Amino acid sequence: MANNLLEIKQLSKTYDGKKYALSQIDLTVAEGEFIVVIGPSGAGKSTFIRSINRMIDPSEGQVIFAGTDITRAKKKQLRQIRSEIGMIFQHYNLIGRTNVLKNVLHGRLGKIPFRKTAFGLYPEKDKQEAVQLLKKVGLQEQMYQRANALSGGQMQRVGICRAIMQQPKLILADEPIASLDPNAAKVVMKQLQEITQERQITCIVNLHQVDFAKAYATRIVGVKEGKIVFDGKPQELTEAMITHIYQGKEEQQRLTQATIPVGKEQLTYGEA
Repeated sequence: MANNLLEIKQLSKTYDGKKYALSQIDLTVAEGEFIVVIGPSGAGKSTFIRSINRMIDPSEGQVIFAGTDITRAKKKQLRQIRSEIGMIFQHYNLIGRTNVLKNVLHGRLGKIPFRKTAFGLYPEKDKQEAVQLLKKVGLQEQMYQRANALSGGQMQRVGICRAIMQQPKLILADEPIASLDPNAAKVVMKQLQEITQERQITCIVNLHQVDFAKAYATRIVGVKEGKIVFDGKPQELTEAMITHIYQGKEEQQRLTQATIPVGKEQLTYGEA
């Protein structure tokens, strides 16, 4: 039986001291799970996933990662914890003027002394690993292209490779396909699922789209108004529960939008 990697206890978040974006969330995540968190806009999904690595500070509760309480961690310890948690963003957060290979190598920034990375002095084994990852996601031909020359789906695959380069125990993906067309979204989700399962990396993904959740998740968590209203296997998610989760926002269940143009502000990588 797999060990628990993440324990979330009574996690709550309020931005104004009145209304709660998250309310008393309890969740235990085992090693190797591929969890998809579903729910409409405003349900609290992004607040939840960003509270795990304290990109957002929770108001109440605990987040225990690999036995360490992240909510109590000081700056130095928090940096160490974050080096073991990869992050994939909706808008990619790449450095547009830098080539694809260097963007992937940036995943090693937390593990290599700054004086080396500042001059691009990455170990040869890291460079080889980055090349192999890019081949794995079908981007070997784009390796030396600037990131801002890629399509949205290609950018997100670079984002996946960068997160994997951290050699993390956990990957958090915050709406990774929201800016993509359906075909690109399928490629991104399939490769994220395959790579994390091959490497036994636990993954938590936020999505609006129920069909993608059912296709790729080992477990689905449904969130509505800051609370967990469903937690189970994909086949256990009923149409009645889907209707309950998305009531009044049914149009968000499917990915139908065209690719969203990427602006310069979406191409800056950095830890929030």
